[in-house]
Amino acid sequence: MRRSLGLILCLSMATGVAACGDDPHGGDGGTGTGGAGATSSSGAGVSFSGAGAGSGGSTPEPPVHEGDGPAAGNPEGSCAVPAEAQAADTSSPTTVIGDGTPESCTSEAVVSAVAAGGIITFDCGPEPITITLEETAKIFNDTGPEIVIDGGGLVTLSGGGQRRILYMNTCDEAQVWTTPNCDNQDHPRLTVQNLTLLGGNSTNDDDEGGGAIFAQGGRLKVVNSRFFNNTCDPTGPDIGGAGIRAFMQYNGLPLHVVNSTFGGAEGYGNECANGGGISSIGVSWTVINSLFSHNRALGNGGNPPMAGTPGGGSGGAIYNDGTTMTLTLCGTRIERNEVNAHGSAIFFVSNDHTGNIVIDRSVITNNIGGSWYPTYPQISNHDDTPIMVTASTIE
Repeated sequence: MRRSLGLILCLSMATGVAACGDDPHGGDGGTGTGGAGATSSSGAGVSFSGAGAGSGGSTPEPPVHEGDGPAAGNPEGSCAVPAEAQAADTSSPTTVIGDGTPESCTSEAVVSAVAAGGIITFDCGPEPITITLEETAKIFNDTGPEIVIDGGGLVTLSGGGQRRILYMNTCDEAQVWTTPNCDNQDHPRLTVQNLTLLGGNSTNDDDEGGGAIFAQGGRLKVVNSRFFNNTCDPTGPDIGGAGIRAFMQYNGLPLHVVNSTFGGAEGYGNECANGGGISSIGVSWTVINSLFSHNRALGNGGNPPMAGTPGGGSGGAIYNDGTTMTLTLCGTRIERNEVNAHGSAIFFVSNDHTGNIVIDRSVITNNIGGSWYPTYPQISNHDDTPIMVTASTIE
């Protein structure tokens, strides 16, 4: 549904967020659409308090993630975080998952709480906990507008290697179609913070990607979170985003990723046909104080695929495709990611040649494989794409 509806939007919109034409170096620029969903108000271990969600606020000292795995964020990152990219205030949660015991924090509780929306926190006891979802937790478009999922540095949501973890799609009627402009609406505004997302797998869901998170429409923000061992389809010319796959953020505003880790060490990396960490069409990103390492783009043959190949294999850490968009990195480290086609660190194709890249106080180093590097090593882009680099290392 998403792909067919996306093509209708691409043909009918006077001004589209995503491009619609093929690119000889790997970006088809196709768009997709999605949805957000219905309301559920019950689930084991879920308590409700208050009505309404809040946003804003900040977390001056984000919680340190307990349990296994690399820490969240780039320890060398020192970029200031603008107000709109800071963690949401969760001091007055709408829903608290759990009653202080690990047994009360169940898959059913998480899926029900996410469906109900609002500000969601956890009370699963003092120790780290992994909650393996038995079904994908889906955002419903009419339960916000602010939706926050805060793991407090103790909670891991796992797809068990079987399913996607979080799904938001403003153009998916099953998730409640709330406006006539589902391709460009300001809600839901989803914040994922202080959470680990592990073992998400979208290979059986669709042909879009987004092993851990699929987000189309509205807004998404990710703060102080970790993405480990997430996967999506291993081949295909325009499937991507083992960690995050994004489309159509409201009014072209950037998707913020702050103090977060994708992979981070050997054995923790994420894998997909393209965009081992994150992938998008027609989306701008602002990535602050974050780490991408040991992620892989598994496809082969690029986009459009070379004859005799299944396609893909671009963007070891980041895959950006579309039209007018900006990729901004500040205080971010990208290293030891791997590709078979293009962009061992970053693949960035602006089909109408209006996009740009900004790299500040960041390090891009020791990424492996690929070709088509007209401006900087490890970054694939059109040779007329403006790339502004300050106080950074690219080698």
